[in-house]
Amino acid sequence: MNGAQALVAAAIDHGIEVCFANPGTTEMPLVLALDSVPGMRGILCLHENVATGAADGYGRMTGQPAMCLLHLGPGLANGLTNLHNARRAFTPVLNVIGEHASWHLPADPLLASPIEEVARMVGAHVHTSAGPETVASDLADAVDATHRNGGAVATLIVPHDAQIAEASQGSAARRAAADRSFIPRHVTNAAQVLRDGNAAILLGGEGLSEAGLMLAGRIAAATGADLLCDTFFARMERGGGLPQPAKLPYFPDQALELTRRYDKVVIAGTRRPVAFFGYPGLPSHLTTQAQTVPLTGPGEDTLAALDALAGELRAPMDFDPVAGPLPDMPAGALDAQSVSAVIARLQPANAIIMDEALTVGTPYFDASRNAPRFSHLMLTGGAIGEGPGAATGAAIACPGRKVINFQSDGCGAYSVQAFWTQARERLDVVTIIGSNRSYNILNVELARAGVTEPGPITRSMAGLDRPFLDWVKIGEGFGVPSVAVDTAEGLAQALQVALAERGPRLIEAIMT
Repeated sequence: MNGAQALVAAAIDHGIEVCFANPGTTEMPLVLALDSVPGMRGILCLHENVATGAADGYGRMTGQPAMCLLHLGPGLANGLTNLHNARRAFTPVLNVIGEHASWHLPADPLLASPIEEVARMVGAHVHTSAGPETVASDLADAVDATHRNGGAVATLIVPHDAQIAEASQGSAARRAAADRSFIPRHVTNAAQVLRDGNAAILLGGEGLSEAGLMLAGRIAAATGADLLCDTFFARMERGGGLPQPAKLPYFPDQALELTRRYDKVVIAGTRRPVAFFGYPGLPSHLTTQAQTVPLTGPGEDTLAALDALAGELRAPMDFDPVAGPLPDMPAGALDAQSVSAVIARLQPANAIIMDEALTVGTPYFDASRNAPRFSHLMLTGGAIGEGPGAATGAAIACPGRKVINFQSDGCGAYSVQAFWTQARERLDVVTIIGSNRSYNILNVELARAGVTEPGPITRSMAGLDRPFLDWVKIGEGFGVPSVAVDTAEGLAQALQVALAERGPRLIEAIMT
C-alpha cells in the first residue's frame, strides 16, 4: 500500500464517502487510489469552485465532510470563493491538495506556490504530510478538525513522493466525536431576560434545525418573545407548520429599525449580527439599540441549551403550528414577486432549495412561509457563485430529494461548469435562473446612494447585456435540457414538467 492508498483507506475508515475533484498531475496517485481502494465515490468537477461549492452543499445536508481533491496552490486558489462561504456556514470540508515532490520544490517549478498560506485564509487546520508513514494519521487529524467549532474547513497537503512511496502504517483509528457543551449561566440569564418581556431570540446554526425551531417555538409561546434569524443562514428547515422566524433585513438601516423594537436580543447558535458593508453614519453592529444576551455561539450545543432554557421557563410541550395560504398563482410578465410565488406554490414536499437569487429572490422567503416542509440553503459568505455547486453537492447528499437551485443570472455565471457535473451524474436538480440581465444589487446600491443618473461606464458595469447571456444554450451546451420563459404561466408549466421528471433541468425566467 502506497501513501495515496493509505490516505484513501483512512478517509473511508473515517466516514468519507464522496470525493469532489479537479485533479492534476500531482494528484494522479490519489486518483488511482480511488480505484484500488473501493468505498469512495469520485465526482469530477470542471472547475475547482464547483468542487468546493459541492463539498459545502454536501456538508450542509449531511453534517459530514466530503473530500475535495484539488491541484496545487492555483487549484486551491480557484476554489477559495466557496471555501470562504463554507467557512462562514460552519460546514465540515476536507481539502486534500497535491504538492510537488519534496525533492523538486527547491527548483521552484512554475506551479509552485505557498499552499499553506493560501489555505489558512479559509481554515485553521492546515498541515503538510512529512511522508507516507504519516498520511493516515494526518488524514485522521484533518477529519477531526472539520468537526471542531460547529464545522470547519481543514486542508491536508500531500507531496507527490509521499503519495507514491510505500506506507509503513495502516489506517489510523477513528476518533470519538468531541463533546459539545453550553454555559449554564447563559441559560439562566436568557431565561430572566425573556421573562422580563420585549425580547427577541436571534437563531442560527442548529437553532434553525427542525428540533431547534420546535424548541424556540415553545420558548416563544411561553414568553411572547419574537423569533428572528440571520439574513444569510447556512440551512433552515421551513414550512409545514414550523415556527417562522423573521429574517433580519440585508440593509443595516432596515435591520436596525427591526431590532430597535426590543430591549434585549438573545443570541442562539450564531453571533451578534453585523452589517454586510459599512455605510457612513450607520453602525457596524445591528443591535445597537438592544442589549445582546448570549445563549450559544457557533460550535456550542445550541439544541441542549434551548432545551435547558425551555425547561427553566416551564415552556409548554407544544405550541400552535403556524399555517396559512400560499401566494396566489400569478399571471403575466415575470418579476421577482411572481417568480418567487410560482416556486413557492409548486415546490414539492421535502425539497431542498438552494437560494442564491439575491435581489431577484428577495420575496421568496415570505412567499414560501407556508410551503410544505423543505430545507432552505442560502449564500453565507457573500462570495457569489455558490448556488450551482452547492445544489450539486446537496443532490449527491440527498438523492431521494428534489433540489431546486433558485439562482440569479449574475451569480450563476460564475459557476456554470456545475451543469456538466449535474448532467454527467444525472442529478435531480432544477435550476431556475432569475434573468434580470444585470447585477441588480449594484443598481439598488446606486439608488440608495442617491445616484439617479449613473454614467455610461457605471451602467455598463452593472449590465449583463451586449450580449445577453443565452441560458438555454449555456445549459444545453453542458448537457442539461433547458427552456426560457417570460410569463408566470410559462414558468409554472415549465417547472411542473421539470418536477415531474428526474435529472437536471434549467429554466431561464426572463424578467421585466
